[in-house]
Amino acid sequence: MHLQQLAYFVAVAEARHFTRAAEAVHVSQPSLSQQIRALEKELGAELFSRARGNITLTDAGGTLLPLARRILADADTARREVQELVQLRRGRVRLGATPSICTGLLPDVLRAFHDLHPGIELLLEEGGSHDLVRELARGALDLALVVLPLPAASPALTTVELLHEDLVVVSSTDRPRPGRGGAVRISDLRHESLVMFRHGYDLRELTVAACRAEGFEPSFTVEGGEMDAVLGFVRAGLGIAVVPSMVATRAGRDLRTTPLAGPGLRRAIALAHRSDVAPPRAARELQRLLLTSRPATG
Repeated sequence: MHLQQLAYFVAVAEARHFTRAAEAVHVSQPSLSQQIRALEKELGAELFSRARGNITLTDAGGTLLPLARRILADADTARREVQELVQLRRGRVRLGATPSICTGLLPDVLRAFHDLHPGIELLLEEGGSHDLVRELARGALDLALVVLPLPAASPALTTVELLHEDLVVVSSTDRPRPGRGGAVRISDLRHESLVMFRHGYDLRELTVAACRAEGFEPSFTVEGGEMDAVLGFVRAGLGIAVVPSMVATRAGRDLRTTPLAGPGLRRAIALAHRSDVAPPRAARELQRLLLTSRPATG
């Protein structure tokens, strides 16, 4: 049983005439009659009574008609649903990102994407790069913004570098400016109390590694917070923090930003997805927007 046969059957049932039905569905009358006979043969029952040119539904035809209409309506709904998805009218994107990227980069990009495609649902998961890579590998995310380099044991991922970003020091405007000469050296952090992110944050690992490379362990006043909590603790004067420059520019006037002295600290942000599975159409559109909206960072 084919959808075309059901469409022809409904056309004849409504027109009560084979020739007019054939004209309505834009086929020849012999072709339509042939398909109706094939449908009757498959069902094992006549669908129309053709006595003296008067076309009426048999009991079998009367039973089939509402079912055929429902099947055709469902097929049309399925067709439209898929077309809407392809045309980015509906769908979803599962995006992972580190918390600092969510704070700094994503608000403007996601707003632009939503303006272009208001029917696409955006599902965002925050986490460290290690966690996001694991979620990509198990298929729980379509795309992820991660910090390079990826863990050595990462699954097969395709990554495209999105931006390089300087890290800076933020401090309370109520406290003395850290460092000397308008910049903070990594070695200066030996004498500062840091507000530190929780374990699993890429920023924590990067900052601690830089301090150890200078031969000391950093001192924490408070540790274990998320990005907003860390900035709040810094505002309260509990210490200083090393954060991405994009986050610092959005942090508000009550926080002072001081650059790190050269060579400083930088991080590379990449857009990643599984190599063995192409992202859905909506995710590819978000990927395109992210790549074409790369901010100019230091």
